[in-house]
Amino acid sequence: MEISLESNPNTSSLDEFLLLPETKPASEYIDGQVYQKPMPQFQHSIFQAEIVNSINQIVKPKKMAFAFPELRCSFGGISLVPDICVLRWQNIPFMLNGRVGNKVSLAPDWIIEILSSGQSPLLVMNKIGLAITNGSELGWLISPSQELIMVYVGDHLPETKRGSDILPVLDVLGDWQISVDNIFDLLKLQ
Repeated sequence: MEISLESNPNTSSLDEFLLLPETKPASEYIDGQVYQKPMPQFQHSIFQAEIVNSINQIVKPKKMAFAFPELRCSFGGISLVPDICVLRWQNIPFMLNGRVGNKVSLAPDWIIEILSSGQSPLLVMNKIGLAITNGSELGWLISPSQELIMVYVGDHLPETKRGSDILPVLDVLGDWQISVDNIFDLLKLQ
């Protein structure tokens, strides 16, 4: 499925973009352009659900962080809806009543994107790069068709990880380790 590029000539700023109605699937504002994400398919949904659950089982009880699927994050003149974003607890926008607010105005601490069939890898790599440039510590780009994960850490060049390679995670996950094979084994639903 090709990603559809919807450049709206009437949308010249992030503020104007954020006033537009939400779309399904979500649209993102990157480099002054509006891009609609592709509709997730089966593998994408499994990765998203399983990774979010795995991370939250470790970090939520200790109030260290929380993983969110499809959460809009607007920062640095862009607005992204990462497949998964992880925010350290202190970066979650809590209101005075203790409930979470509705808007995230910073780059996620960890951004995870799952490449969908027909989606532009360069656009997704750009999204992760922009997040890293604006404060994200870690990024993963999961490529199901190639069974590899590109890892972005700080200002280092991305690294390709395969097979039994252990993936870097946020330090709040302690000594939790997960390999590329472990990620792709999630598709077995075991």
